[in-house]
Formats: sequence, structure tokens, C-alpha cells
Amino acid sequence: MKNFILIGAAGYIAPRHMKAIKDTGNNLIAAFDPYDGVGVMDSHFPQAHFFTEFERFDRHIEKIKRAGTKIDYVSICSPNYLHDSHIRYGLRIGADVICEKPLVLNPWNVDALIELEEEYNNKVHTILQLRHHEAILELKEKIDNGPADKIYDIDLTYITSRGNWYYTSWKGNEEKSGGIASNIGVHFFDMLQWIFGPMEDSTVDIKTKDTNSGTLRFKQAKVNWYLSINAENLPQKAKDQGLPTFRTLSIEGEEIEFSKGFTDLHTISYQNILNGEGYGLSDAKNSIEIVSKIRNQK
Repeated sequence: MKNFILIGAAGYIAPRHMKAIKDTGNNLIAAFDPYDGVGVMDSHFPQAHFFTEFERFDRHIEKIKRAGTKIDYVSICSPNYLHDSHIRYGLRIGADVICEKPLVLNPWNVDALIELEEEYNNKVHTILQLRHHEAILELKEKIDNGPADKIYDIDLTYITSRGNWYYTSWKGNEEKSGGIASNIGVHFFDMLQWIFGPMEDSTVDIKTKDTNSGTLRFKQAKVNWYLSINAENLPQKAKDQGLPTFRTLSIEGEEIEFSKGFTDLHTISYQNILNGEGYGLSDAKNSIEIVSKIRNQK
């Protein structure tokens, strides 16, 4: 059994990490979040210590380490702009790190963390859950076994409605979140470069506070992509059904269905990491480069 601590316990994605820690037979011993709405911990680790002040959390971790408790992993679910700092904290206390997406905001942050991995002799892992999705694995196998010189035409649309709260929170601040491409697009871009090869070119057609779109060229694909958090941009059929989210991925006119099957992907990711087969800094860097380029394009 491994000992985990968690930073960002009140975040939307934190319960999936707690579930993954529990489902893989491990223990969460302490958690931190400045917001104290973390009743969800009762469903997973009610005995875990919880702190709303990082200084007290840090003091507690130092105390139990000196008493002989080993911290094996730090799970990070904090706001995007804090990932880099919290990853560094995990490495400094002698733990491996599992960080939610996007791993960091800039490619050069990845380079610096690679150096720190070597310095501290610990590993940084990230959650790239689409690489474990059954439909995506089938697609990758199909492309890998297809003609190596074929360029596929792809259309990607992802619209997930967000209310006015979004623009007040850190998510609505591009300097803190990385913008829409980082917040809701990075998993898709990682999946595309994983299957179709490295990005070769990028153009951006729409870039507003609630919508981004453009074209990406990969070694084996030309991708027209559209991302939005504006409910008004949902297709009529989604509106008629009262659906807040719409996603579609079509390749050469054939739609790839992957809207289901997400429930256990964090647990699968954790199990792979624990088995020494997880994804790390180098695996995440290409998608970080893509969203950084999109963010900085005019």
C-alpha cells in the first residue's frame, strides 16, 4: 500500500483522483485546499487529515515524515497555474507526482521539471486518460496499421457549456488557466498527436473568451477543430435534448464515438503509473507545445 497526499481536494476532478487512490488499494493520508467544501472525502478517505492553509499542511507532512511515514505520491488537482509549483513541492519532499491536466502551461516548464526529476531522483506523471479509452486505442491501432503516407482529414468539435461563474474564476483568466485550448482541449490535442504524429503547423481562425477554432496539421492529419464553452454554440439537436455538452470527432467523414467510457480512466491511469507504465513529462510535452502555440497566436 502506497501513501498519497493530495493538493487541490475541493476541485472538480479531485474525486476521481480520490477514487483512483482507493480503487488501487492505496491510502490518502492528508489533503490540502484553501476551500473547505470537501465533504466528498467522507466517501473515500474520512480519516485523512485536511488543511486549508498550505503552511500547516507542509508542517504536518514534514512532521509525519520525520516520524517515519513515507510519502510515496503527491496527487495534484490544483488550478492550472499552480501545477508547476506544486509539482516542485512534491519532488522536494521526496515523492513521485501525479498531476492533472494540463501538466503545466508552457513547454519550458516541462524542460525545467525534467532537470528536477533527475536532481531529486523522483518521477512526474500526468493523466492522459484518452490514451486509455477503448475507442481511441482502436483508432490508434487502425492508423498504425494503415498506410504510413496517408494524410487524414479530421473534424473535431467540443462544446461544453459554462456559466458566468467561469469568467470570475481562475479558469476565465488566460494567464492562470492557459485559455480554452488548455482547459478543455489539451486532452484532444494530446490524443491527436499521439495517433497522427507531431504537429507541423497551426492556424487560429477564432479566438474569443469563450470560443477557439483553427486548423492543426500533424504528420498524418489535417484537423479542423472547434472548442467552445458558450451554450449558444451548441447544435440545435443538442439544445432540443437539453444536453449541455456536445463532442464529435470524424475522420474521413466517419464519426468516432467516444462520449462514454470515461468513468474509470483515472483509475486505469493510476494503476498503470503504479505498475511503472504511466505517462510522464516527455509524453505530455507535445500537447503543451500545441496549446501554448494556440494561446500565443494572434
